[in-house]
Amino acid sequence: MPTTVPSTALTPTTGRFLAFDTSTDRMSIGVSDGAQQWLHEGAGGPLSSATLIPAILQLLADAGLRLDQLDAIAFGRGPGSFTGLRTACAVAQGLALGAGVPVLPVDSLLALAEEARFQWALANTSSDNAPQTITALLDARMDEMYVQHFRLNKGACEALTPCVLVRPEALQLSAVLQSAEGSDSEAKHGLAGNVFEVYAARLPALVTDCNRLTVLPGAAAMLRLAPAMLAAGVALDASQALPLYIRDKVALTTDERAEVKRRALLEHGNPS
Repeated sequence: MPTTVPSTALTPTTGRFLAFDTSTDRMSIGVSDGAQQWLHEGAGGPLSSATLIPAILQLLADAGLRLDQLDAIAFGRGPGSFTGLRTACAVAQGLALGAGVPVLPVDSLLALAEEARFQWALANTSSDNAPQTITALLDARMDEMYVQHFRLNKGACEALTPCVLVRPEALQLSAVLQSAEGSDSEAKHGLAGNVFEVYAARLPALVTDCNRLTVLPGAAAMLRLAPAMLAAGVALDASQALPLYIRDKVALTTDERAEVKRRALLEHGNPS
């Protein structure tokens, strides 16, 4: 069921926005009227194609808003689930075109990093205890992760690197740790995402020394990002609601799947 959350309990917002993300197994939707936020979560992935629009319309009705009253529609453009990204882009295009409002494409890993920043800020009364740099890690399936490094600047996440695909054991943190101030750079760096259990045995040992937070990209983070994005002039015409694909291939071939299995056996041994 949708939940109503006073924005004063989260963070001040300006403007009226609809935001949704279906890049992961979780569908996340949010509406803000500038004073309150209405949030809803459900099953993502392929299931979101049938449930996203009805859930959006219900949330707008709860907020007492029409689509044409919105300042913009923010959507998660990826990377992430191919089916989920196509669904999000198609819905964003259709709703924005019909309402005559612009779209705000939000990168999945930026939304993930923003949610981590926000949760760490809530948990730490002193900014000295919160991470200064964040590595966003999203499970890309097919034995890989989406990885992007960010730094915090006046409470905002700024990308240090582009989003890339890496194997878990190939994760490199040395460069981003150098940008974290203080002698204990690991304590000043945060890792956020959904990979810590999936790839627990394969992540570098250094990961255990950093702050870690299991979190996904979601509408609440996108609603916090939307006002600044709109003010910065990054809103696009509805026709430009396009996905961000980091990986060109949807699935491995039979030979490629066999090779992945062979490498896993060599690296970890045969459990049988």
